[in-house]
Amino acid sequence: MTQTTTLHDRTVGQIAAQLPGASGVFRRFGIDFCCHGDVPLAEAANRRNLDLGALETALSALDPAAAPDAPQDTGALIDHIQTRYHATHRRQIPELIELSRKVEAVHANHPEVPRGLSDALHRIWGELEVHMKKEELVLFPAMRRQAADRLAVPISEMRHDHDDHGAFLDQVAQLTHDYTPPQDACRSWQALYAGAAQLKADLMEHIHLENNVLFPRFETTA
Repeated sequence: MTQTTTLHDRTVGQIAAQLPGASGVFRRFGIDFCCHGDVPLAEAANRRNLDLGALETALSALDPAAAPDAPQDTGALIDHIQTRYHATHRRQIPELIELSRKVEAVHANHPEVPRGLSDALHRIWGELEVHMKKEELVLFPAMRRQAADRLAVPISEMRHDHDDHGAFLDQVAQLTHDYTPPQDACRSWQALYAGAAQLKADLMEHIHLENNVLFPRFETTA
């Protein structure tokens, strides 16, 4: 199949940006398509000890002509990022901080308690709020004006922030045993891990749309 043969020559970020539904496949296989989107597909599969053929089969089953996962127009894409992801993070992270504090306090003596999770969430919340404000007040307005010649430095800074956000996701995965609560977990504990897993999915998609779709439109090539 022609689509399968072309996958070898593309990075996971390019595939996620160009093939509707690919990001969902990558999440299912545990592939980082946002912060490490510059990795070729075969290398990404090798890093995860995955069957490359199975991964390619899953991607080839997607319809390239399907509706895009996000708006294609730059202005509409920026609007989508702000309403779907910025607004969502501002709602979900404070709720997770409060829930995590409750779980850590009530189950302080449990051997699997996610000790330190609330601190990690509080730290990323502060960093992410500053990051989003920079985008909303400086970067996104410049992009709407098509001021590409002045955006190399701020885009580089945003990409660096995204790497830090990816490290945070790795930390949360470790603290939560990959978002798997113990068998005796209460409903609050289960809700915390479900919410943390949703935050991971949302933040990965958010970073992907910026790193692999939006930012490249304003980065000059050598």
